[in-house]
Amino acid sequence: MAVKKFVVGIFTDEEVLFPAIKKVRSAGYKIHDVYTPMPIHGLDHAMGLRDTSLHTAGFIYGITGTTTALSGIGWVFNSDWPVNIGGKSHFDLPAWIPITFELTVLFSAVGMVLTFCYLCQMAPFVRKHHFNLRSTDDQFTMVIECTDKNSETEITAFLQSVGAVGINTQMAETGWWLGSYAKDKTPFQKEGNVLA
Repeated sequence: MAVKKFVVGIFTDEEVLFPAIKKVRSAGYKIHDVYTPMPIHGLDHAMGLRDTSLHTAGFIYGITGTTTALSGIGWVFNSDWPVNIGGKSHFDLPAWIPITFELTVLFSAVGMVLTFCYLCQMAPFVRKHHFNLRSTDDQFTMVIECTDKNSETEITAFLQSVGAVGINTQMAETGWWLGSYAKDKTPFQKEGNVLA
């Protein structure tokens, strides 16, 4: 994966972060991501992210579960082991509803969890670069990617003007990769400087 340069701005107040995101976007800088210690309502709209399609995936997984249940039960009672139980027909849909419902919910729930973990690149065996350790505690971290159209000093000056209390530059891989962190080198350090 490609290693890119990022300018990391650290904020301590949510009320400073929101206007800063709007100013950064209107200035044309590319926001890689914003890390916060808790979910913040409206942050996705402020960053210009599109609505999630997870509900569509859930519907597709649910239909798959329904189809699997009806097909499986239909095959068992009509082809594999057709038994006449009290004169009932082999296609007794009301009796199949509980199993169909449970498989629909199971497929939908498990499928959405796995899809969410894949899209958010979350798993016990996945390594990702951490831009600021305290973004899970009490700080808000905005990561801006350096491109050909802007420079590190330009972004740093801009972040200072919008209220960032700490700014540093880091080189990081953009994606995720399999493996475990090296015990001798903490992933939260950059050369010669431990992040605050």
